[in-house]
Amino acid sequence: MIINSFNPQSTDEVHWRRTAAERPKASVLSEDIEVDFAIVGGGLTGCRTAIGLAEEGATVAVLDTMEIGWGASGRSGGQCNPIWRATPEELVKKFGKQQANRLIETTLGSADALFYDIGKYDVDCDAEQNGWVQAAHCKSAKKRLISLGEAWNKAGAPIEFLGKEQTQERCGSPEYGFSLFHQKGGHVQPLSLTYGYARAAERLGAQLFESSKVTAMNRVGGQWHLKTAKGRVVAKQVILTTNAYTNGLWPGLQQTFFPMVSIALATEPLSAELQQQVLPNAVTIADTRRAIYFARYDRDRRLIFGCVGSTDQAAALGGLGRLRNGLHRVFPRLRQSKIETAWAGRIAVTTEMMPHLHEPAPGVLAAVGFSGRGIAMTSVMGRALARKAMGAQNNTLPFPVTPVSPIPLHWGTKKLLPLGAPAMSFRDKLDTLIDGF
Repeated sequence: MIINSFNPQSTDEVHWRRTAAERPKASVLSEDIEVDFAIVGGGLTGCRTAIGLAEEGATVAVLDTMEIGWGASGRSGGQCNPIWRATPEELVKKFGKQQANRLIETTLGSADALFYDIGKYDVDCDAEQNGWVQAAHCKSAKKRLISLGEAWNKAGAPIEFLGKEQTQERCGSPEYGFSLFHQKGGHVQPLSLTYGYARAAERLGAQLFESSKVTAMNRVGGQWHLKTAKGRVVAKQVILTTNAYTNGLWPGLQQTFFPMVSIALATEPLSAELQQQVLPNAVTIADTRRAIYFARYDRDRRLIFGCVGSTDQAAALGGLGRLRNGLHRVFPRLRQSKIETAWAGRIAVTTEMMPHLHEPAPGVLAAVGFSGRGIAMTSVMGRALARKAMGAQNNTLPFPVTPVSPIPLHWGTKKLLPLGAPAMSFRDKLDTLIDGF
């Protein structure tokens, strides 16, 4: 149903559910089973980890509280943005040369590795690798982007520098005075990608369980016992991949990141004429605003446009108004285009703006905090988790293995997060007024 106003939508209105590929076969855990690995969280990270483990001949069970892909993996913008916000030099300072070099090398190949996986596992997810426009919303942001682009170019990333006219030609928006064009970027249907990974894991022998919330996990005689409402899993190792929807299953894990929110809308399918004027050649775009604007097409050429939100309800604290105003500011040609739906999803954001790989106890791994880089980096993390679980040494992994360290004053800061989106939007307006192009 097409809506002309920005009314709050239920989770059933998440756009990706309307265009998703075939769902994987999953059941409710209703008995006791024993496996080599139990994965808690049926999103992109968990399903990609399951593939890697099952390919090694291990027995695997994936358990999700809701449905496969219900959380962040099925709600994101689906953009493959294949570099970090930090420069390679900053990564070296933070992690040391050897660890940083592994991360940099993996990052440079992350987009191609994702699209390779999509082909290898026959994933039907409307994948397009047409490039990503990273646009500066003000002059100071331009300076930061130039430094970022030069540093990653030096490391080997194919990045172009675009002035105002070139940027407008590439993305169809008059809003930006400068951008970086990342040739390796692209987009996918994120829920279909999750479904495809899950089906691939199932074909390799993994068991998939939905509506099977793990309520407790305890170590008994060298193995982990995971309890659900109707069954139990006994596993040699447990891998926690619940990301932004992490609960209190493992003490302190949900305090290692902030559960930010992304909200998005889907327009009606655009005409061929508008497609030539708005994101021509189906590139993706994400800008440098604190309340970041991002956009891409879906398979039917609806424009998906998003920004930072406040709560799980997209309408909260003026969220839908910010979406509407952002869409019309960035793409004024779409002022008359109808909006079909809008939705919200959480993003796990760490203080470093990079994901964490934790080993909180023997036989337990956890990965959280993809900070807006989930489409490319959840696949990287899934491969790393599988290798680590199968015995790879820490000094061969792209991410450092760290203890669970809760963020100081997390509780109080989390309470204020809903106010962050309006505040960031206000700061962004000041940027364009004071420091705009």
